[in-house]
Amino acid sequence: MTAEYKVLGDVAVITLAAPPVNALGYATRVGITEGLFRASMDARIKAVVIIGAGNAFSGGSDIKEFGTPKALQEPNLLSVILALEASTKPVVAAIHSLCMGGGLELAMGCHYRIAAPGASIALPEVKLGLLPGAGGTQRLPRVLGVENALNMIVSGEPVKSEVLASLPGQKLFDKLAPSPGSLLDQAIDFARSVVTREGELPRVRKLPCGHPQGDAYFQFARNTVAAVSVNYPAPLQCVNAVEAATKMTFDDGMAEERRIFTALMSTPESASLRHSFMAQRAASRIPDVPDDTPQRPVTSVGVVGAGTMGAGIAMNFLNAGIPVKLLEMKQEALDRGIASIRQNFEAWISRRRLKEHEYEQRIALLSATLDYEDLKDADLVIEAVFEDLDVKEQVFKALDRVAKPGAILATNTSTLDVDKIAAFTSRPQDVVGMHFFSPAQVMKLLEVVRGRETAKDVLATVMALAKRINKTAVVSGVCDGFIGNRMIEQYTRQAGFLLDEGATPQQVDRAIEKFGFAMGPFRMSDLAGNDIGWAIRKRRAVERPAMKYSRTADKLCELGRLGQKTGAGWYDYRPGKRDAIPSPVVERMLEKCRAELGGPVRPISDEEIVQRLVYALVNEGARILEEGIASRAGDIDMVYLAGYGFPAWRGGPMHYANEVGLFNVAEAMKRFATNPRDDATFWEPAPLLRKCVADGQQFG
Repeated sequence: MTAEYKVLGDVAVITLAAPPVNALGYATRVGITEGLFRASMDARIKAVVIIGAGNAFSGGSDIKEFGTPKALQEPNLLSVILALEASTKPVVAAIHSLCMGGGLELAMGCHYRIAAPGASIALPEVKLGLLPGAGGTQRLPRVLGVENALNMIVSGEPVKSEVLASLPGQKLFDKLAPSPGSLLDQAIDFARSVVTREGELPRVRKLPCGHPQGDAYFQFARNTVAAVSVNYPAPLQCVNAVEAATKMTFDDGMAEERRIFTALMSTPESASLRHSFMAQRAASRIPDVPDDTPQRPVTSVGVVGAGTMGAGIAMNFLNAGIPVKLLEMKQEALDRGIASIRQNFEAWISRRRLKEHEYEQRIALLSATLDYEDLKDADLVIEAVFEDLDVKEQVFKALDRVAKPGAILATNTSTLDVDKIAAFTSRPQDVVGMHFFSPAQVMKLLEVVRGRETAKDVLATVMALAKRINKTAVVSGVCDGFIGNRMIEQYTRQAGFLLDEGATPQQVDRAIEKFGFAMGPFRMSDLAGNDIGWAIRKRRAVERPAMKYSRTADKLCELGRLGQKTGAGWYDYRPGKRDAIPSPVVERMLEKCRAELGGPVRPISDEEIVQRLVYALVNEGARILEEGIASRAGDIDMVYLAGYGFPAWRGGPMHYANEVGLFNVAEAMKRFATNPRDDATFWEPAPLLRKCVADGQQFG
């Protein structure tokens, strides 16, 4: 049972006890209804209090039950709420810490609500491509007013309980407790006080719901929401459901909400967003590292390298309140790094993302040094120096000499062999990859690269630390490029072949951005610096001389067009601006390259562009899975959603391939393999993909 029943005098207390967030799964729902029945049958009980154990009232429905029979198995959440409303004894919801989704809908089904200060209140279903499905769109407008309720429902963002309690005319909370610690006592006292009240018990369903401007307001809301929710059907449907609350009877509004909820549940956008939610949770768990694995304390961090990446990495830890010591070899480089950190923080202040006193607190945690010896007490040291194995060797030999026993030594390498780097030390068990993405203080993704000898407690520590610094961490095995960059190389190779065959950079970028990517391959390369790919291709020419590339990218770099930093790359850039302007120089260069290759050029459809780029990710992703570099298809999806701008509403490359149908993906690959300008060897479907097609299975 995940709902505990206790009698305290004349009040029954039902405690939701399904950690970590007291999700309203089937067992919890049964516990609530059984507790209500026991209270109703006990003449001593005058009132009921519902509270959550631990650090939540309730985080809402159990998403693991979505799409399964248990989600609707009686008593479902709607039935539980009806039982609360029908209780002849007053029911008080005691809200604290976290009250979201179905948890808030449950609370609104109670007769009274008392809240502790600091509780996060939300209806976040829109983030899963849904809307509240247990009366949230019908009850919240009745207790907060239409506009306040619609803003919460459409955004899905949490609001603090004391903010909601201060709204004029709000009826969500009957009382605000002075502190979380006193909440249960306050709720019991409040429950006893309402027992003597005369008349019918209050029910939210009976409150009026309307808006003085009616149709005009909802049309304005639709226009506003439509402008910011392209490709996401749920926000507009939230507007429709709240409008129904103002125009229909409560029961008819509930039926309309349920109709919309059911329709949204079957959309590919919701399936993708729910997949992403579950994949993110799964990514934090490493199959052979138990949840109770002891962690090493991390109270201080050293960062070697004060360049753009090192400075950004340092900011993450400063934001989390962890002291950072920044190391460089020259004072000028150190000064530039510190100035960069200050400048970034000051920009956040100007955009109101940071307050002045918060800035001062962060800067007070930052220190700098030119001496490795000053890193001797750091619990974690992250190397963020030039991407060259010889340079890494110098750094890790120095760290091995000075770092204290048990210190975690991390490399931010994006492509190099973490096992080779670990071998530069006498403690390979303490070495791990922590691959941040640029700009490190902004990008959510952190690839945690597990070396052959990386200790389990190191992995557990780094994964927990990723949450502290607000990163989405995904574990990768050791290979060239790990998960993200290994796959993106195939994506950019295809982009190059498309240029050879007649496409333009702007056509390729436009097609993939229309598909939903934040940025196309050529704009992305200009932003990162075209010399990065150039260096990789030079290395490939030595290590894998048979690997085929378009020559266009090398030609571009030979012209000195390295991207935004030089004012010219695949596009031209005006000083101080990032607008990508098609370049006549690039157009002439492409024509010359095509002439040297010989053969005709051809028109290429946007559909072919998208398929070749995305399926290149899928095929390499399948190889990564079968090699064990990634544990789950969902891990690959999280890498691309959090780090590479893959459209969230498509769920990541592996999920998207499942949606398209793996048979269809494999058939397209066979067509691409017949293209003489492409790489037929690459387009041989990966063995895992072939097996999934033969067995009628999906990735994951």
